[in-house]
Amino acid sequence: MSTCSVSKGCFVFKPSPKKRRVTRRTVGNWWKDSVLISVRQSSTWEARCIQKMPRHCFTEKDLILLFCFIKSIYRSNDFGERKDDSEDTELRFVACQSLWNEIKSETEQIQEDLNKQLFDNLVSFLRRSHSEFQEKTTEWTCRMKSREIPTAALVLGVNVTDHDLTFRSLSEVLQNNITPYIALLEAKDCPGIKNLMQKLLGQLMNCYIDVDSLEDEDCVQGSQNRIRCSMTSLINWYESVTKKTDSETLRKKRTSSSRHWQSPPVVVIFKDMESFTTKVLQDFIVISSQHIHELPLVLIFGIATSPMIMHSLLPHSVSSLLCIELFQSLSSKEHLSTIIDKLLLTTRFPFKLGEKVLQVLINIFLYHDFSVQNFIKGFQLCIVEHFYSQPLSVLCCQLVDAKKRVNSLSHNQCENVRRLPSFRRYVERQVSEKQVALLTTDSYLKEIIQKLLEDLHVYHENYISVLRCLHVFTSSLPKYPLGKQIRELHCACLENQVWETEEYESSLQLARMLNKSDLVTMLQQCVEIFVSSPGKEFDKTVEKLKEFLTQFQKLEVAEAFQEQDVSVSPQKELQKKTDLYHLQKTLLELKESRRSKKLTKFEMLRFEVVDYIDSLVRNYLVPADHKTLHEIAYFNTASVLREHLNAAPRIALHTALNNPYWYLKNQALKSDGGSISNKAPDICIVYKLHLECGRLINLVDWLEAFSTVVMAVDGPNADAAPSDQVDDIIHARFIRAVSELELLGFIKPSKQKTDHVARLTWGGC
Repeated sequence: MSTCSVSKGCFVFKPSPKKRRVTRRTVGNWWKDSVLISVRQSSTWEARCIQKMPRHCFTEKDLILLFCFIKSIYRSNDFGERKDDSEDTELRFVACQSLWNEIKSETEQIQEDLNKQLFDNLVSFLRRSHSEFQEKTTEWTCRMKSREIPTAALVLGVNVTDHDLTFRSLSEVLQNNITPYIALLEAKDCPGIKNLMQKLLGQLMNCYIDVDSLEDEDCVQGSQNRIRCSMTSLINWYESVTKKTDSETLRKKRTSSSRHWQSPPVVVIFKDMESFTTKVLQDFIVISSQHIHELPLVLIFGIATSPMIMHSLLPHSVSSLLCIELFQSLSSKEHLSTIIDKLLLTTRFPFKLGEKVLQVLINIFLYHDFSVQNFIKGFQLCIVEHFYSQPLSVLCCQLVDAKKRVNSLSHNQCENVRRLPSFRRYVERQVSEKQVALLTTDSYLKEIIQKLLEDLHVYHENYISVLRCLHVFTSSLPKYPLGKQIRELHCACLENQVWETEEYESSLQLARMLNKSDLVTMLQQCVEIFVSSPGKEFDKTVEKLKEFLTQFQKLEVAEAFQEQDVSVSPQKELQKKTDLYHLQKTLLELKESRRSKKLTKFEMLRFEVVDYIDSLVRNYLVPADHKTLHEIAYFNTASVLREHLNAAPRIALHTALNNPYWYLKNQALKSDGGSISNKAPDICIVYKLHLECGRLINLVDWLEAFSTVVMAVDGPNADAAPSDQVDDIIHARFIRAVSELELLGFIKPSKQKTDHVARLTWGGC
């Protein structure tokens, strides 16, 4: 067995490549079985919930969230004893799961709709290249002679973490419409051309399922591992699976799977083209081009940066063998805007994000990875954390269900409502008799809660409509004072009263200078928004906006008549003789008239429109934290989200090594601030000792100090074993701990002195 040295005194035993590896599916099944068995062994309500669900309903991610959710319920005791709230906790878990399932299906539908145009173009491209091969047209013959391979350059953007989902969806679309022969290759699996061919043949032969096209499929599948991985083997396999012996088999094939052609193309997808080595790509393209007349091969290159990378990786002699067509996916920013619009700016889902939480998720998206999938995972984490930490999240559901659940609230839950800060402010605004009833009578409190929940629902309906209307006016202003995207305007409205900000004032000033055509277009868009709004308070608003549009139309007719009357007067003025005195007098009069210029009818009407929009903003765009019971629907704990998503490895590593009790929760590891615990792990002892040293650390002194600390514990038991054996064990433990510190990057060997190491962190540089 071969060994690989990581550092001095530490070795890794590498497994033999011939050994059978456990497949991902097997590991996933083992994970599902182990989690479900361990949870089902308990007799709590969580086990009863899970036992009602079949095993195949759980994915690995769902089980991880389920496990964390249940574990956190047992560990938390923020709102009284969990034994008394077991029924409420079960209902919260079911509500959380139901809400996430709805949101998950909605996000999948959004992604499918956004990628539909791109996938349709790719399917069309593959059909064209495939039909030319089938029909043996002149264009394909020319392409055969020049050995050009049909190639799709798919530019997906730098959000690499989203590419895997895109390629999986693309593979499903191609399998349903074009061909069953699809191979997805990654650079990490293809360091050489031999590995690439092995991976390619393995995926293609495994994906072959049709039993009609071959009499003895088991023989082929059984001998697959013994086939020599070459282009000739691939061509022979393709001819065998597409060969038809008689017309009955051909007819049966077409009726059973008419979506595929008789000789479907072989599609090879390079998921991360930039990561492939140049030699591997060149060799594969050159070899494939020599057999293009025997194998209908189509390449799809996944590109994260720019299409110019193809010319950087491939020389002209190789790139000339490709017939490249460029495809551009939707921008990740546009994708995010659609997700926010469909998930947050809607009344379909009762769960909402506070301003700080939403800003954390958007900042991670904009400044870290541009990943929409990570944004959705963060949104999922917010849902789980909200339903776990907020006992009143049981009311975070549709309005009809929420009213029913209010009637079944217990006395403890009513007390939780009375503790909410927004409800306290509401009580303080009431008269004394009503205050006493709200704080003492549960039945009266439930009636008020139902009314407040209905008001909160109406607030969301009105807020979204007016927000879209304001965005219509501000999204086209110069320099975008309130932001170009609606998510920026939404965050500004959630943060504080937007009409008190300087950005809003500048937006109003710019809106008062809009021309007539733009203003009319914006009013028409606002009418459409309010007409389609579920809110019932905008009938008068729609009538008022339509009245503004009618007045603008009348102004156009009046101005047309005025232009005809005024067009004759300039000619008469030119006929008059004007001397210098009268010219100077006329200019002074014009100057005075400009100072005391009266507003035209259009300017007065424009001011009236802007003031009316301003009144809508002040009435309906009140921040959510000003509404009573907003804590039920809004998740505002940004610190918890930042702790989970914004990793701080340096702080976590220092805490773990300096104070292991923080993570291990072992009472024996408790120690004073500056002391070194005798029972701490070896790496923690070595780490604390290295903090007391300077830039260079003498290994001999370090070993003696480590031995002193360790022997303080092992001293009473040291008589039972020889001293030299104990020294060897301590020496080995020290070498292992130092090697671990070197692997973590805290120290490195010094070139100045062979028996010293240099510190790299915490002021040692």
